[in-house]
Amino acid sequence: MELVLTILILVLDQGTKIWASRVLIQRPLVLIPGALELTYLENRGAAWGLMQGWRIVFLVATVLFLGVLIWFYAKKRKEMTTLTRVILTLLFSGALGNLIDRVFLGYVRDMIYVSLIHFPVFNVADSAITIAAGLLIIETFFIKGRVTTFDLMEACFSRKEKKAADE
Repeated sequence: MELVLTILILVLDQGTKIWASRVLIQRPLVLIPGALELTYLENRGAAWGLMQGWRIVFLVATVLFLGVLIWFYAKKRKEMTTLTRVILTLLFSGALGNLIDRVFLGYVRDMIYVSLIHFPVFNVADSAITIAAGLLIIETFFIKGRVTTFDLMEACFSRKEKKAADE
């Protein structure tokens, strides 16, 4: 399931970015006047265009983040709920989608603009990360009696577990 979801998100992300860079670069496409449009933007920074020009920092941080997700997934997969696996898959896919842009282009291509609230332009990868964050909040605060993503992360990084294993 995780591999299929990752491939689906990456294909959708890269496909929409390629389409946007060819079509929307000429002119924006208004979907809902005053509310939603598709436009083309090259973001050389982080979220909301912050930290412009920090490409190397973003590349290193993203590679480290992806490495931690892979390690965490490999170590705790058997204990994870389906929701936890979906959260990690969305985080992984979103980070990888934007990493592909940064590595090959030097910037991230964004195209979705919610003009109603003047929200910063974003892309499918950003959406996957945002959905994962929302699901993580729901899992943490509303799912009782199950091991959550935070529980698993705490177990991975806990010094108590390491000390107990050493004894």
